[in-house]
Amino acid sequence: MHSTEAVKALVQCDFDGTITEKDVSFLLLDAFADGDWRQLLTQYREGKISVNHFNTHAFAMVKADRQTLLKFAEGKVKIRAGVHELIAYCHRNGFRFVIVSNGLSFYIEAVLRDIGVENIEVFAAQNRFSPNGVEAWYIGPEGNQLESGFKEAYIRSFLSRGYRVVYVGNGISDVSPARQAQYIFATGELLTYCKEMNLNCIPFADLNDIVKDLKLLPLE
Repeated sequence: MHSTEAVKALVQCDFDGTITEKDVSFLLLDAFADGDWRQLLTQYREGKISVNHFNTHAFAMVKADRQTLLKFAEGKVKIRAGVHELIAYCHRNGFRFVIVSNGLSFYIEAVLRDIGVENIEVFAAQNRFSPNGVEAWYIGPEGNQLESGFKEAYIRSFLSRGYRVVYVGNGISDVSPARQAQYIFATGELLTYCKEMNLNCIPFADLNDIVKDLKLLPLE
């Protein structure tokens, strides 16, 4: 059945290293992990384990409670310039803005709250704190627990619902979902990959760059 409904635009944005300048989880793991979490990081980077597996097992090494972790991160997390402007631009233009991150929801929500960002959809690892370590697990868009492919599951869901997706990211875990998007804004390792694979993308240094270039894309 033919529909005259306008195409919907959605910005799927990573968090660690994209909204923040550096990875918050690495900051916390360096300070609190009781074990060689970087060995797990190496295995992930070599493609031997999924990013879900990495975060789940690395944070199991952290015995500190939520308050201790958030107190430690206070004042140490640097936000990439332009986050408020990007969110405001999306709201003004009717674009859906969502954060889909392999990071942990407890610190993502705290950082956003600290910078005055509210009422944003955040899909990230769920957490539970216990003396045996921080538990982390991933729930997909259908409500099922995922062992891998968290970001990919969400972009597939958005595309299946008729969204034109603009992907914003910086890391290795952004490569696969970004390839499915209509447009890619890339920095860091994602930008390097796009250049190596001749994959069309728009580089950015801060999020104001994205606002400027979003205005030029045929999304409305």
